[in-house]
Amino acid sequence: MSQNTLPDIRQTLTLKAPIQKVWNAVATSDGIAAWFMPNNFQPIEGYEFHLNAGPFGDSPCKVTVIDPPNRLSFRWGKDWTLSFELVEKGDQTEFTLIHSGWDADKVTEFGQPHTAVRENMAGGWNGIQKKLAAYVEGSQ
Repeated sequence: MSQNTLPDIRQTLTLKAPIQKVWNAVATSDGIAAWFMPNNFQPIEGYEFHLNAGPFGDSPCKVTVIDPPNRLSFRWGKDWTLSFELVEKGDQTEFTLIHSGWDADKVTEFGQPHTAVRENMAGGWNGIQKKLAAYVEGSQ
C-alpha cells in the first residue's frame, strides 16, 4: 500500500424496506441493474462478472465476500473494492456503501487520476443511492 492512499468513500443511509428486500436489490443481477449498472453478477464467492459502464465499456469484477443478507464485496476494475453492508433495523435497513482502493499515485484503466475520479464518484454515489432508495421503497 502506498503512502498516498485516499480515504474510502463511505455512505450510509436508512432505507424504508426490510433487509431481505434490500439484499435482493444489491445482491442479484436484476436488482443491481435496476439502480446501478447492467451486469452479469451472480452471488457466488469468487464469481467473475462484468458491470456495464456505458461509454466506458465493461468493467471486470470478482465477488470476494458474500454473506447474506448482511454483506457483499466485490473487486471492481483493477484497484477498487465495492462493499455493501446491511443492518436490520426493525422493518427498515441501514445500508452502507464502501468504495475503497483509492490511491493518489494511481490512475484508472481510462487514464484518469484516482484523486479526480474519487471526487466525482463521491458525488455520483449520492445520486445512485437515491435510485436504490426509490427502487426498494417503491411498490414492487
